[in-house]
Amino acid sequence: MDKILQIIKQEKKRQEETLMMIPSENYSYPEVRTAVGSVLMHKYSEGYPKKRYYQGNEFIDEIEQLCRSRALELFKLDSEKWSVNVQALSGTPANLAIMNALLEPGDKILSMFLYDGGHLSHGWSFKGKNITLSSKIWNINFYYVDPATGRFGYARIDELARKVRPKLVVSGGTAYAPEIDHRRLYAIAKKVGAYYLADVSHEAGLIAGGANRRPFEYADVVMMTTHKTLRGPRGALIFSRKEIADKIDSSVFPGVQGGPHNHTIAGIAVALEKAKSQEFKNYAHQTVANAKALATELKWKGFRIVSGSTEKHLVLVDLQSKKVSGWFVGWALEAAGIITNRSTVPADSATPYYPSGLRLGTPALTTRGMKEEQMKTIAGWIAKVVEHIGARTIPEDPEKRLKELKAFKEEVFKDKFLLGINKEVKALCNKFPIDLG
Repeated sequence: MDKILQIIKQEKKRQEETLMMIPSENYSYPEVRTAVGSVLMHKYSEGYPKKRYYQGNEFIDEIEQLCRSRALELFKLDSEKWSVNVQALSGTPANLAIMNALLEPGDKILSMFLYDGGHLSHGWSFKGKNITLSSKIWNINFYYVDPATGRFGYARIDELARKVRPKLVVSGGTAYAPEIDHRRLYAIAKKVGAYYLADVSHEAGLIAGGANRRPFEYADVVMMTTHKTLRGPRGALIFSRKEIADKIDSSVFPGVQGGPHNHTIAGIAVALEKAKSQEFKNYAHQTVANAKALATELKWKGFRIVSGSTEKHLVLVDLQSKKVSGWFVGWALEAAGIITNRSTVPADSATPYYPSGLRLGTPALTTRGMKEEQMKTIAGWIAKVVEHIGARTIPEDPEKRLKELKAFKEEVFKDKFLLGINKEVKALCNKFPIDLG
């Protein structure tokens, strides 16, 4: 067996035996994996249906058109008013294509600050250096949450928008647990003559299932990735109002990419059809219910939950009161079989690599069939792990930091207490098996 196939087998076992709690990760459907692993990956199809630059695209056209119609149908959008591009490779390329379509270099963008839960693709600079491509092309300005509440103050965003006068207002992020008021942000954007882009990558499945509010009535463009709460493959959808649809399409191709990944588009189409079912609607509501239960239980155990609770699929925990870095907690939880990711929190004084928070999600746990009772058990394990490792901070001295962190990573996977929890985690996973083929 090829070494790569052996590693894939090992990864499959890891996914089966651990708790996948990174909010942006989920298990796709077997049918999605079949489509993505199909012969469709052999075909090149630059262009759009009926307007390709390559021959032999009869069936590729049919698949892409079906994916488009399913996307519009799932979100109940009128094809006379809305269009959808299904070719973007993922969320960041999709956002780049949108900005390229609607803006000129140097135009101002108003988006959510990264430390407060925003996303890199919305523009990011660190220590005076423009990090992402969007920040190198456009003039990025940020709005913030209230550090005390962890929630937006829309009046402050309104005031900032009138001061900045952006051409594009962007919402959505990776670590903002409350629902976003799209009506308010759309009104703010229109006051200053800006487009409003609602990036609902994280909430896409929740919106499809009716567990979160729709942005379509207010946004000019809605972007979503397809692999998080929507349970599809890695990809993205760009919904746009008809009057700007041609700009979006030409920006995706040939603006920022060449031939689309046809196997991915097929996988997205399968996931979209699955999302129309009552079973999926139940899943979306249970995902939010599980996140609320997880947040409540952690709060009872003495953790500070940013924004107080959650209205989505994710929970953001501020570990500063525990005097422990998210870096240490992330590795300790992995040793215990609980896969999370460290995250910045509002007004964080630490760096993104060694942040003060922990980001937890329930999409994959819910896919396994877990409910509120299991969330309480998992919260208990998390509390025990944090208590076990105790207060730990990142050393400022580079040499001391390297030595201490390396030692921690080596020791933590031999820790008998954490290995004991790992055994309990595996037992829970066996009670809620996942079909990975």
